[in-house]
Amino acid sequence: MDREIVLTTLACVLCGPALVVAGALTLRLRPPGAAREHERAAWRRLWFPVVPAALILAFLIGWALQEPEAAEPADAPVLAFAAVFAFIALRAVVRAARAFRAPAHPPVAMTTGLLRPRVVVAPELAARLDGRALDAALAHEQAHVRHRDPLRLWLAQLATDLQWPVPGARQRFSDWRHALELARDAEACERVDGSDLAAALIEAARLTRAPAGEVHACLVADPDGAAAFSDRIYRLLDGATAVEEPGPRRWASWAPVAVAICLAVVAGAHYGERIIGLLPGLDG
Repeated sequence: MDREIVLTTLACVLCGPALVVAGALTLRLRPPGAAREHERAAWRRLWFPVVPAALILAFLIGWALQEPEAAEPADAPVLAFAAVFAFIALRAVVRAARAFRAPAHPPVAMTTGLLRPRVVVAPELAARLDGRALDAALAHEQAHVRHRDPLRLWLAQLATDLQWPVPGARQRFSDWRHALELARDAEACERVDGSDLAAALIEAARLTRAPAGEVHACLVADPDGAAAFSDRIYRLLDGATAVEEPGPRRWASWAPVAVAICLAVVAGAHYGERIIGLLPGLDG
């Protein structure tokens, strides 16, 4: 059997369960305080289950690069087990590809474009808002542009789908989406008044046509419904979106993970053949 096929089989057999087990764990998320720090914590919490699977995959890649010759075929039970997680991965890829389609019911204010994000505001919303409220809505969407949030939403949705059907994964995604909107509200309020942004939110909610399940960086994006939306309005009117000190750069918090992945590749190259040869149903 080609080493690439064995690599794919092992990735499904080992990485799939790692995603499910890690995804079933519940990491505590503190109640919202500083909005942008809360968003960063929710983002790390969302990606936590992916880290063990990424380390296993890096180990397997190191093994495959070191031993490129053919391997013995896997037993039928191993292939059947791998097929289950291959289906989950295929489902996630299909759903990720569907995100490239134009939405059937676009939000009235949104940031679109994975690599070159841009702001789109529906004419009917612009007509209903006064100048200050419109500027507030644009400030919110421009904050999404600066952080490339459509791309981050797409990646987060893919990571969540890879953990299907674990319910905790969907909850982590929902928590992060709400934290994301709070963070972008806070960033917008460095330039505009919170009451103007609240007015824009309320008007957008009246006009919005986007189903709750669609993934967009948009002005009204509260997957948890009325409670999350009310929380945003309350924080805007209560002044809870005060200017915050910038936190550490996002890449710095992920540097240890990157180092661990590199070490896993090296470990796979040196010890992969010996360890994989011990797996039942497959001779490395």
